[in-house]
Amino acid sequence: MSLFTRSRQLSDTTESGAEPDDDTGTAEPQDGGTGTAEPQDGTATDAPESATRAQRTPSAPPPATKPGWFGWRRRYPRTARGVSVGTTVLAGALVLFALLVPNRIERIEFASFVRIPAEGVLLAGLLLALPPKPRRITAVVTGLFLGLLTVLKFVDMGFYQILARPFDLVLDWILIENGTDFLRETFGRTGQVLAVTGVIVLFVALLVLTTLAVVRLTNLMVRHRPVAGRTVLILGTAWITCMTLGVQIGTVPVATKGNAEFLGNRVDQVRAGLADARVFEKQASVDAFAKTPPDQLLTGLRGKDVLFTFIESYGRVAIDDPAMAQQTDAVLKEGTGRLKAAGFESRSGWLQSPVTGAGSWLAHSTFLSGLWIKNQQRYRSLTTSDRMTLTKYFGKTGAWRTVGVVPGVRRAWPEGKYFGLDHIYDSEHLGYHGPYFSWTPVPDQFSMEAFERLEHGKKDREPIMAEIILASSHNPWSPIAHMIDWNDLGDGSVFHRIKKEGTNPTEVWKDPEKVRAEYRKAIEYSIRSLTEWVERYGDDDTVLVFLGDHQPVPTVTAGDTGKDVPVTIVAHDKKVLDRVADWGWTDGLKPAENAPRWGMDKFRDRFMTAYGPQG
Repeated sequence: MSLFTRSRQLSDTTESGAEPDDDTGTAEPQDGGTGTAEPQDGTATDAPESATRAQRTPSAPPPATKPGWFGWRRRYPRTARGVSVGTTVLAGALVLFALLVPNRIERIEFASFVRIPAEGVLLAGLLLALPPKPRRITAVVTGLFLGLLTVLKFVDMGFYQILARPFDLVLDWILIENGTDFLRETFGRTGQVLAVTGVIVLFVALLVLTTLAVVRLTNLMVRHRPVAGRTVLILGTAWITCMTLGVQIGTVPVATKGNAEFLGNRVDQVRAGLADARVFEKQASVDAFAKTPPDQLLTGLRGKDVLFTFIESYGRVAIDDPAMAQQTDAVLKEGTGRLKAAGFESRSGWLQSPVTGAGSWLAHSTFLSGLWIKNQQRYRSLTTSDRMTLTKYFGKTGAWRTVGVVPGVRRAWPEGKYFGLDHIYDSEHLGYHGPYFSWTPVPDQFSMEAFERLEHGKKDREPIMAEIILASSHNPWSPIAHMIDWNDLGDGSVFHRIKKEGTNPTEVWKDPEKVRAEYRKAIEYSIRSLTEWVERYGDDDTVLVFLGDHQPVPTVTAGDTGKDVPVTIVAHDKKVLDRVADWGWTDGLKPAENAPRWGMDKFRDRFMTAYGPQG
């Protein structure tokens, strides 16, 4: 066989779509690498004289090449072969991981990775069936898509750990900015930069690696088409059999179509998100008190100071969880007793928050607006509308000065105007000169003392309606402040020493039990700050409504996805509590397990009805 004939055959083979034998993409010659075919019988062929002369004529030397990894493959063939096999195995493991990894951390177990993914079987069959060029394009697109799918699963893991729900592809992008702000405020600028950089590197790496892995496995299947075809057929048959018979490993089905279901749920979520704006607009147009004259609003509270106070992350878990119940119960009983000794009575029940883990502003706006504000799109629609809130109705009467104490706000808050508050005190206007406690800018006890100094304690003032958002029980609950003598608060400098005595969040978050313990202490501190303030500064005209905004993160709730939060009304005037006697709430600061449970969006109208002319 002549050199020309051999080259022509190799060219024909390449054009027909045959894949190279090795990772370099170059077909190895079958004659030992000389590039010419030797006669099989060991005798010389009868070649034309011109061809003989051509062979004797010196030709230009071939270009100096180093086949495979700069010649390393040729020098160390066994090692190179091992590396090639290992790389292929890693590529297969990565693709299998991407196909099978759940989108929730608690579902990751060994059985999750020994399943048969329907999508993988179908994809392998499709790649084997396609011609070369469409196959290469499909492999690249599939690798990129698989990388994006894996990134979305990782994002879901984070959202389930914080918010106990998956990431919303339509409505949750704004929360990414909030998350980076939280990192900066908790771990500093350096921690924020490192975390964001790590996420970006992981994102790019996943896209690149999954694409390369799918392309490599595709080439391998094509080079061994018969074996690959039989394997796909066997796996497809096994998938159908396991699906039909319901074969499981523990509680995990062997046959899965999880990615298809995952994407289907995402499509439904996107559709619902796009349609939600129309649904919300219709709901917001209904307001039972929109046409009520100002002099007929909240008549049962005229002359009273009414404080609506949110305790960050004060959820039902703080009361019901066996690991916290005893200590929290003792604090609530102590508070109930001290308030009663000061002449105050209290009633408590449950509200269901629209969020869990985070998203306090959604809970606040739900409580005040009487609408179910479950996502950022609804929040934006609400705060750009003319919907009346509970705070606005107090202001509409002209009988109260309305103020906000929001120590968690550290920058411009244009939405504050929407809530109809005459004046807002943020973290920069409370007179605090102490340290931050991780995310928390101002300890709760100081916030309440500042409210007394700036508003409640003034002489010859008009009645006050205040929205107070306490922040000490905000994640990460380390370090936290503790109660000190109210006379020692000063300008807050005393908290420098208290912070040094506290715990390190990096150490605390290594152990979920330590996290839960610090959370409980933070809730106890917030409750004591409130009850001691009422005991110290409350009078016959004080009415306090305090509640949690949402449950804490799943690390604290131990996976419980319930959204209940306690709500309590405290008053010195017995007539105030008589108006809610038919609510069936529990006496004291602790709601009974079977106390009434309402959606947080129901509170506004029930409260305004109870304290209206017909209450």
